[in-house]
Amino acid sequence: MVETKKIALWIVTIFVLYTIITQPAKAADFVQIGFQGISDAARGIGQFMTELVR
Repeated sequence: MVETKKIALWIVTIFVLYTIITQPAKAADFVQIGFQGISDAARGIGQFMTELVR
């Protein structure tokens, strides 16, 4: 199981590096989408907590 996780991590790392090197604009778009998702999730949690307190 641990070996499978290591292999999967290496595959993901190689894919990320390959994408950054070959298509930097697309990689930047992926990062922007990721941060937008995190921001939306945090905003949703904040709104939920605010409504919970009211």
